[in-house]
Amino acid sequence: MLSSHMALQVNCSVQRPSMCINFDHFKCSPSHVLKPLLKDLEQAPIRVDFPSAIKNLCMHALEAFVNSAFEFVDQPLLPSQRNFAPVSELGEAINVDDIEGAIPDDFPAGVYIRNGPNPLFGGLKSTKSVFGRSSHTWIDGEGMLHAVYIDKNSDGRWIVHYNNRHVETETYKLEKQRDRPSFLPAIEGDSPAILSAYLLNSLRFGTVNKLISNTNVFEHGGKFYSIAENHMPQEIDIFTLETLGNWNVDRDWKRPFTSHPKRAPGTGELVIIGVDAVKPFMELGIISADGKKLLHKADLKLDRCSLCHESGVTQRYNVIMDFPLTIDINRLVRGGPLIRYNKKEYARIGVMPRYGEGNSMQWFDVETSCTFHILNCFEDGDEVVLWACRALESIIPGPDFGLDKFQWFSKRFKPTRSREEIVSVTTEEEEEGSFFSCAYEWRLNMKTGKAKERNLTGTKYSMDFPMINSNFAGLKNRYGYTQVVDSSASSISGMPKYGGLAKLYLDQPKTGISLKENRIEETIMLDYHEFGENIFCTGAAFVPNENGFEEDDGWIITFVHNESTDTSQVYLIDCKNFSGEPIMKITLPCRVPYGFHGTFVSHMKHIDPQA
Repeated sequence: MLSSHMALQVNCSVQRPSMCINFDHFKCSPSHVLKPLLKDLEQAPIRVDFPSAIKNLCMHALEAFVNSAFEFVDQPLLPSQRNFAPVSELGEAINVDDIEGAIPDDFPAGVYIRNGPNPLFGGLKSTKSVFGRSSHTWIDGEGMLHAVYIDKNSDGRWIVHYNNRHVETETYKLEKQRDRPSFLPAIEGDSPAILSAYLLNSLRFGTVNKLISNTNVFEHGGKFYSIAENHMPQEIDIFTLETLGNWNVDRDWKRPFTSHPKRAPGTGELVIIGVDAVKPFMELGIISADGKKLLHKADLKLDRCSLCHESGVTQRYNVIMDFPLTIDINRLVRGGPLIRYNKKEYARIGVMPRYGEGNSMQWFDVETSCTFHILNCFEDGDEVVLWACRALESIIPGPDFGLDKFQWFSKRFKPTRSREEIVSVTTEEEEEGSFFSCAYEWRLNMKTGKAKERNLTGTKYSMDFPMINSNFAGLKNRYGYTQVVDSSASSISGMPKYGGLAKLYLDQPKTGISLKENRIEETIMLDYHEFGENIFCTGAAFVPNENGFEEDDGWIITFVHNESTDTSQVYLIDCKNFSGEPIMKITLPCRVPYGFHGTFVSHMKHIDPQA
């Protein structure tokens, strides 16, 4: 998650004309190299390239130290976690003809693509050393793209292909070339182990952590990008899934992007956020609609490094969340965790004009919580409305090192208690179900400076990974969609599993009565699509019907995996008949592990990746 780099520089040099000696050619120790050369050095005028020699000797010494002091250990997976395990690259697209049901005639030809962690060398690693232990987490896995190409041939018949491929960042290529784990885990673990990992990774590779690019895929200016929080995006070829290089906006953007840049309604400009562990902690940028220029950049003047995963846009404003999930190097140096969620700290939401500066932000204090994903933002009279998925605790970074990680996660994935049930429970019992995530509303009054907030979806279903018809991004919309957590399956595995989907009727209230106080509670109408026992989805995306007239004319497309049969499929669900059976199921030729965000790109020429 960090972009601060430390570099090894050796600045001593002695130069004389004539001969240059390169110490890389010697495999023995420095003293054995120098002794035979002393006589020659006395007899001839020479130039000794000490900077290069010393640097190479230091690098060899660092490698020897890491190899002797650190032991990489495989992290085991439980049987209930087997579909979180990585898969191999296919190498080329495969034709898929196992299709149940029918692809609608008015479905747009396009590419459904999803990103997710797919760690190298068999899975996630931990290290043991004199400094303690540190571990990769699931978010550390190298990114892999999974793409399904849907097109019609010359006869009007649908044809489908599937391919997968790693995103080849600089650090991916480095470890692949070495053919062994090389980067020391630097997020979760004992403080001395993480600090030593930062230092040693930086000295050896010029970056404190791997560049994972495993979270999202987006399009801008006709180009496609893979992205994760700890680096700038990588441009990809949507047909071959080849990585084409980093996107730094013509060298004007020198820090990471958040994983969910937003296209401003009306202008098509891309609003981005960049978070760093050193000041300025957060900067906002605006990229031209064609993706060629950085039009605006502003320091948002934050007093802490909030791990902001997503920002929002309306027609006139940018919306920023400053919640107490923070990155703090000083805390790490003092022996605490690098990333920490502290429910006792403040939470606030900021609203600023599109091209505003940090001092133009209007801040609204809100109840402390953790929010990663935004459903939508829009303006409603004097109010800016933010809809998002909100939980009481953060799934990142996990427990303090030394605690039972499985138990810690499992407890928090349990079904939540209602407000009435948690009145008299202990602190430990209160932690149960704290990952429960509901669709939530904040109304921010720009005139009064007051915020109103409420739970939109009650306490029955936990939900996250929201999506909408992207034509309504930044505008008032009526419908939203989310993946629904299977709390029991997630608790058993200690990892999030999504056993269904929800359709949110955002403008249709549903009134209920609180059993405890006879209080009227107003939520919204919901429809659910349940997959069945041991079937879970990932990377769901909304595909609009461009011949339709209503906002919910379209389909949800998603990868699903049946853990009973170990089969991966793609489902297509009609949003007008949301609770009904999928109208199409594509059985894929290989397993697709659970991952993060998906997107659908329509109207692509030459979609057939084998053409």
